[in-house]
Amino acid sequence: MNLYVGNLSYDMSEENLRSEFAEYGEVQSAKIITDKFTGRSRGFGFVEMTSDDEGKKAMEELNGKDVEGRQLVVNEARPRR
Repeated sequence: MNLYVGNLSYDMSEENLRSEFAEYGEVQSAKIITDKFTGRSRGFGFVEMTSDDEGKKAMEELNGKDVEGRQLVVNEARPRR
């Protein structure tokens, strides 16, 4: 299951993002989107969980949770258009 994670702290690393979600199951990948010119985080990213059940559990538990001073927004990612 692919999850969109918004309102990330600009200082959060992909390693920290992965560890937040690893509590709820196996994380296949964790990617923070960066600005291509500055290399700075854009404040959102994507986490791919190996099972849908683990992804749904992570989404329920982490949506609205305070992480590094920001309340996460976690939703199922929509495919690109």
